[in-house]
Amino acid sequence: MESILITNGRVIDPANKIDSVMNVLVENGKITSVGNKKPNADKVIDAKGMYVTPGLIDMHVHLREPGNEDEETIASGSAAAINGGFTSLAAMPNTEPSVDNEASAEFVYLQAKRTGKANIYPIGAITKGRKGVELSEMGQLVRGGAVGFSDDGDPVQNASIMLRGLTYSKMFGKTVIAHCEDKTLSGNGVMNSGHTAMTLGLSGIPGISEEITVHRDIALAKAANAKLHIAHISTAGSVELVRNAKKKGVSVTCEATPHHLTLTDEYIKSFDTTFKMNPPLRTKSDMEAVREGLKDGTIDVIASDHAPHSSEKKDVEFNVAPFGIIGIETILPVIMTELVNKGIITISQAVEKLTVNPARILGIPKGTLSTGADADITIIDPNYQWVIDPDKFKSKSRNCPFAGWKVTGKAVKVIVSGKVFENT
Repeated sequence: MESILITNGRVIDPANKIDSVMNVLVENGKITSVGNKKPNADKVIDAKGMYVTPGLIDMHVHLREPGNEDEETIASGSAAAINGGFTSLAAMPNTEPSVDNEASAEFVYLQAKRTGKANIYPIGAITKGRKGVELSEMGQLVRGGAVGFSDDGDPVQNASIMLRGLTYSKMFGKTVIAHCEDKTLSGNGVMNSGHTAMTLGLSGIPGISEEITVHRDIALAKAANAKLHIAHISTAGSVELVRNAKKKGVSVTCEATPHHLTLTDEYIKSFDTTFKMNPPLRTKSDMEAVREGLKDGTIDVIASDHAPHSSEKKDVEFNVAPFGIIGIETILPVIMTELVNKGIITISQAVEKLTVNPARILGIPKGTLSTGADADITIIDPNYQWVIDPDKFKSKSRNCPFAGWKVTGKAVKVIVSGKVFENT
């Protein structure tokens, strides 16, 4: 494998507290030096004016394989990851059948290996079939390669089962990723409950549906002394619950999505189903609270919750369309344009929430440019201006709420274990 020298770039590596113009040397698929020296190499990449970061990690994606390969596959999702600047993904288990046993976890790894692009890490189901009734064989899932547990797409409604799931996850040193929703409160809701829903005549999902379950799961994690990660946090109340729990020493982390950081329920007035997701888009005050949580460190991770759906499923009445949007290929430019460039967070904070933090939560050896680490690297042009066009995506699906947005910032080169991918 050829050696690679990346020169003149602004190296941002929060894991090692590096933010300076430096050179990065890659040999045999590994990082061998980061500093001011310019050793000889087979290939030289001039990254002047660009950011050089650890390979970005999206810890919350849905790749639909097995079961719905018409919407996404591990291969197409991996290609989308590279196009979006991501070298590693964590794939949620709500496939058909779900990833709830050793063989299904191994399948994800094998398919990713065949693709030869991004690293794909399976998340195993907490319960068999994600039905919330009986725990999955969690030990076997870990043996098959699962790096965490979640029933995402559905909450574990039974508190006793959730407590046992947290207890077993602790035995294996893994994190439980919680989809926090009380179905008895959200019911048949299709958007955020409130004035906009009432005006549009659409049934609502109240914020308390999320918050009451965040409160419960934090209490259960404390009782089990286990690691809990709250997925796609969306309300001011949920942010405050996590903030207070962290102050009390509970081992809880959480993530926010680009859509909950940039969009509100006002967008639903168009009845465009690309704005239908779960949790739903909330109010402006909720969005501002989520932004503040991101800024002050309450929110540890930015994740896409990439949820592909075919146009046939989405191009229907709002009430019957499925929840979910795609996001791997837009997460970086949207965050840079709407948050970094507007001074809400710094580029270093953004990189931290897309690299070292998800790596630590999942316990994977990624998210760093340390000597000896895998040469997973993202090179970002912060001045690259473009218009988001889903028809140019590598994903199989097109359900994107950011279509037509003018954005600044793009991952122009992605390196995975020393293999260079060019994005144009």
